[in-house]
Amino acid sequence: MELAYYSDYAVRLVNTEEPARGRDSLTTVEAVKELFGPAGQMARRVTEADLPRFRTIRGRLRAVFTAADEGDHTGAVDLLNSLLLEFPVSPQISGHDHLDDEGRPRWHMHLADHSSNATAGYAAISAMGLAFHLTEFGADRLGLCQAPPCRNAYLDTSTNRSRRYCSDRCATRANVAAYRARKRLEAERADRDDLTGRTAENNQESTAPAER
Repeated sequence: MELAYYSDYAVRLVNTEEPARGRDSLTTVEAVKELFGPAGQMARRVTEADLPRFRTIRGRLRAVFTAADEGDHTGAVDLLNSLLLEFPVSPQISGHDHLDDEGRPRWHMHLADHSSNATAGYAAISAMGLAFHLTEFGADRLGLCQAPPCRNAYLDTSTNRSRRYCSDRCATRANVAAYRARKRLEAERADRDDLTGRTAENNQESTAPAER
């Protein structure tokens, strides 16, 4: 498992909340466990005490994405560094459970979990994964969806750094909204031009000399 993979942990946690809509799906132990995905061993350690702790880490990770999205890359790095210092990880080489076609281990870096609780473990791997993504691709690759009211976090992996939305659904919704806005503007301009034209015609008629 490559270290950059762990950046998805940060995205998944941040997107459990939709502040503009007042929604929060991080309300049960089961919801927290689902965030771990295939890392079932780590998920089994989740307790009720982790719920408020996870929400705190979520806010700190969202702050990283917000700073990066606003162009404050130094601020994003400082916020991420504070998480890395508070929640250190233990990188290890793994591969015995991933063999190639010839039966040889596919060696890769793995983040071992030796944390005291589920929140600390999740915070450590998500912060480290996000750090690897940021240093590999740049802070401007961390973004928040530009389709209001959605502000979901995303990682831009496009070749030309052009991503602006968290999903195809939001991109489509934003494009439709922009199209309708253009059509309304065109209609308003047409109405103004028509009104201006009629006013000019009326003025010409009122100032024209009367026929004898």
